[in-house]
Amino acid sequence: MAAVWQQVLAVDARYNAYRTPTFPQFRTQYTGRRSQLLRENAKCGFEPVLRRQYLRLRSQLLALRYGPLSEQSSFRASSVRSSRTTLDRMEDFEEDSRAQGARGHRRSVSRGSYQLQAQMNRAVYEERPPGSLVPTSVAEASRAMAGDTTLSENYAFAGMHHIFDQHVDSAVPRLQFANDDKHLLACCSLNGTLSIMTLSPPPPTVKVTLRGHAGPVTDFAWSLSNDIIVSTSLDGTLRIWNTEDGRCIREVADPESSELLCCTFQPMNNNLTVVGNSKHLLQVVNISTGKKVKGGSSKLTGRVLSLSFDAPGRILWAGDDRGSIFSFLFDMATGKLTKAKRLVVSEGSPISSISARSWISREARDPSLLINACVNKLLLYRVVDNEGTLQMKRSFPIQHGSQHLHSIFCPLMSFRQGACVVTGSEDACVYFFDVERNTKAIVNKLQGHSGPVLDVSFNCDESLLASSDATGMVIIWRREQK
Repeated sequence: MAAVWQQVLAVDARYNAYRTPTFPQFRTQYTGRRSQLLRENAKCGFEPVLRRQYLRLRSQLLALRYGPLSEQSSFRASSVRSSRTTLDRMEDFEEDSRAQGARGHRRSVSRGSYQLQAQMNRAVYEERPPGSLVPTSVAEASRAMAGDTTLSENYAFAGMHHIFDQHVDSAVPRLQFANDDKHLLACCSLNGTLSIMTLSPPPPTVKVTLRGHAGPVTDFAWSLSNDIIVSTSLDGTLRIWNTEDGRCIREVADPESSELLCCTFQPMNNNLTVVGNSKHLLQVVNISTGKKVKGGSSKLTGRVLSLSFDAPGRILWAGDDRGSIFSFLFDMATGKLTKAKRLVVSEGSPISSISARSWISREARDPSLLINACVNKLLLYRVVDNEGTLQMKRSFPIQHGSQHLHSIFCPLMSFRQGACVVTGSEDACVYFFDVERNTKAIVNKLQGHSGPVLDVSFNCDESLLASSDATGMVIIWRREQK
């Protein structure tokens, strides 16, 4: 259960829009100050009964002053069309004989590499004493950062480190910490701009604002070296930005003149970017030339909303707004895409987020996919072969009926006892779930946003968590010091 002071903060945050409708900056200042005062007050050790009474009285007084909070349609979980719903159905694609032969050859050579990887992981662990970690320097460093704490203690994020409001009143659909960086964070906004923020040295500041898109920015991605960012927009362009000075290096217009909805770098070759558009088309773009890669295009059944590669960059998963996830085999030498499998998660339910992970803990050693799909659940799948076939593992209840929510794997969890995933929710909360806990899977719940939480991102050592919402607020959460 969340601390009472955080529940009070959540009530205050939801009434924030009523206080100063014409002065949005006040909301940020008020939320930050209330968070500080409530944390200090919590240290005084008041009786839990008194704190609950205060929470109840506070809610009643705010309701008397501003009226009861209405259940906005965007906060409600809309009914989901479930006809022909299937959580496990995988389909082979009908292709011509030449393509079938090529795929058959690939299958005979390399099918089963994912099963082999999982078996090798199991074998390594079964030979080690119970409770021991992977014998690598990375694992030891990971254990040192995590400390000898329980999973719940390690993910006790509650203190607000900072609040950014430069995009206030325009939704921030995506945010992401830079690769292997503790203090560099970027986000995009539906107001047509992106921001790069630095959290150290204090105070946290907006380092540079990226301006140039003529429409809402829908997605972006950091390059592996963090020197450039690619972004997509409803204006139909892909832009490449210099992260140091905010200069637009290149603008690539969509050949179909369609809205661009998502993008991701090829992890092994950052010269290639995959882009999804509103005309159901997925295409690989060479950002050095601005040209589409020959053979790097494919059609989905709906608008392409989400993309994710596996770690080696051999399999790409793409989700659309019709409820389907497609897997593609990616040719590392040519950039060619070959359709492999299709999963219908829920007919007509948009796939707003896909995150891939090679393995997620000592207990969950299979390659996995984390999926948000507007079915009021966060879905966890295992990858069962090297063509990206998915098999349902488990789900977690969240409020998700219409917004484009995103979720992530915790970066250090692979080397800990237990494993966590984090997701936004339409009830304005951030949820942490333990993927191995059969009952009471919620590890932590963060409250403080005043609108649906659209995206979450960890820094590389899990000391900070960033979350963004539909009102334009970005909150940086600090791990509690025990």
